[in-house]
Amino acid sequence: MQENAPNGAGNRFDTLVNLMARLRAPGGCPWDREQSFDTIRKYTLEETYEVLDAIDRRDWDDLRDELGDFLLQAVFYAQMAAEENRFTIGDSLDAINQKLVRRHPHIFGDETAHTGDQVLKRWDEIKATEKQQKSGKPQGLLDGVPRAMPALVEAQQISSRAAGVGFDWNSAEEVLDKLREELAELKAAQQAGSSDAMEDEIGDLFFVVVNLARFMKVDPEQALRRTNAKFRRRFSHIERRLGQQGKTVKGTPIAELEALWQEAKEQ
Repeated sequence: MQENAPNGAGNRFDTLVNLMARLRAPGGCPWDREQSFDTIRKYTLEETYEVLDAIDRRDWDDLRDELGDFLLQAVFYAQMAAEENRFTIGDSLDAINQKLVRRHPHIFGDETAHTGDQVLKRWDEIKATEKQQKSGKPQGLLDGVPRAMPALVEAQQISSRAAGVGFDWNSAEEVLDKLREELAELKAAQQAGSSDAMEDEIGDLFFVVVNLARFMKVDPEQALRRTNAKFRRRFSHIERRLGQQGKTVKGTPIAELEALWQEAKEQ
């Protein structure tokens, strides 16, 4: 439904910006005034995962609220930057608006793109060019992938970028063959008793699985979150059933636990 201008999102966004400025102003909230870029970081990560959790649960009311919390993080950072005369939230909005236009030349320019893969490849090319122009020196293909992001997401991004320039397997079957090879190498490392080698091989195993997910067009982060949720449900079923018998998981024979696990799967 289209909103009337006076009640549109722009006015409400202005309200959020003004509220944040008031909280940070002299005489404002003591807690908000004490915060810095470093102290807010942990809340940004927390709010990000709460958004993802609401999406996983398809809880749209919760998602609405969590997106508000998520927006607050950006406004909070921008308010602190404005206080230091670095930039404003308006500058950030200008930056993303201009970026969206630059990186969609098939929409706002003369180029064409017929698939999502073509769009992503062009996006990465434009991004690399922008970074080179900004730094004044050539940028490697993987330089734009932040090292601070979660390892699973980092693996997904760097493998996708490498694949975009042709450094890739030819088929999912080849990736499966590589997965079997890595499993054999992990077993050899285990038999040798080398902790460093086992850590190295497990890392290789994860990396190959991420690539397999890419070939099968599965988001590995989402797949793992889905499995985590499934394990939670089944384990809770085991605890509940044992509780009805006056038992706990600890001390219950593994055969009985497995039977309850299979029961949970059937349900």
